[in-house]
Amino acid sequence: MKLKVAIIGTRGIPNYYGGFEHIAEYVSAGLVNKGYSVTVYNSHNHPYQADDWHGVKIVHCFDPEYLVGSSGQFVYDLCCLLDARKRDFDVILLMGYTSSSVWGRLYPKKSVTINNMDGLEWKRAKYSMPVQRFLRYAEKLAVKYSQYFISDSLVIRSYLKDKYNVDSRYIPYGADLFSDVERKSATNAVPDKDYFLLMARMEPENNIEVILDGFNNSTSDKKFKVLGSTDSRFGKFITHKFRNDERIQFEGANFDNSVVRALQNNSYLYFHGHSVGGTNPSLLEAMASEALIAAHNNPFNKSVLNSDAFYFDDSSDVRRLVETVRREDNERKMIQNNLHKIQFLFNWEKVINEYENFILECYNNQRNEVIANHRR
Repeated sequence: MKLKVAIIGTRGIPNYYGGFEHIAEYVSAGLVNKGYSVTVYNSHNHPYQADDWHGVKIVHCFDPEYLVGSSGQFVYDLCCLLDARKRDFDVILLMGYTSSSVWGRLYPKKSVTINNMDGLEWKRAKYSMPVQRFLRYAEKLAVKYSQYFISDSLVIRSYLKDKYNVDSRYIPYGADLFSDVERKSATNAVPDKDYFLLMARMEPENNIEVILDGFNNSTSDKKFKVLGSTDSRFGKFITHKFRNDERIQFEGANFDNSVVRALQNNSYLYFHGHSVGGTNPSLLEAMASEALIAAHNNPFNKSVLNSDAFYFDDSSDVRRLVETVRREDNERKMIQNNLHKIQFLFNWEKVINEYENFILECYNNQRNEVIANHRR
């Protein structure tokens, strides 16, 4: 049976933004290759304007975020859900809940609803206390109105079980191993191992200031490349604060995956400061790109990296790492161990198969329940 699956809750594919768009891109194309009919909802002002992407159907819905700010996400999600109600999707995969769960009563009743629960959004420092309270409420609504759940982190799965007594299926993100072609290209494109690297959205909980403070106070003569848009208020603050350190290079956002992977592969040490959320795709990409990693010391990162990374809590830890880390046998073993994780735990083929299996399981469970109720 060719199931009809819709993916709602992202800005759209191909990915020009972040994590959920990243996984929507891979999973949608992967399911199409397996014979599923897949529709992804895109913002009407997404750079990709065609109605088909590698066999995935694209529906463009009105998104006023560019006019009214973040509140426009609620309108966008509402438009997507109202459109989905007119169609006969077997399964709807909701990516996150921040701006969609308030419309929970409008989730299409005839579709099986699976929610890929976001990270602990209410912990993000960028949000005010009223917004954090709302996000806690939105999380509760997501649990109330969704039928099945996915966690991209073991930490999130435990949280949902402890907080709501909800069972969720753990399915992480994936990444592709660094190929020989990419290796050759990286060698030619980027200077080798003479810089540190950080790649993240310019947000406080990504510990960008902590990392750059540590580097700023170090005696290193290497460069520090920072990838990520600095257009936000925090981004402008960061660039202003470190404007006098000529070693720190703010290079803006870059969605050319080949360039990003080359930069990761050739970095001396890759800093990953994310402290909120699940399994972060940029971390997996760094692992797959054979980067040596220094990560913020928290359960999310440690559940992925285990002992195959350096960890930091504050700027003094960062300074110590910048000044003392050497790329020797033990460090090379850490890189190989992380490659092994990508190959056997976080590869896209495995992730897509797990999505397919869970979608089929949820659909069959729901169908059997309907049949049982009808017989009563």
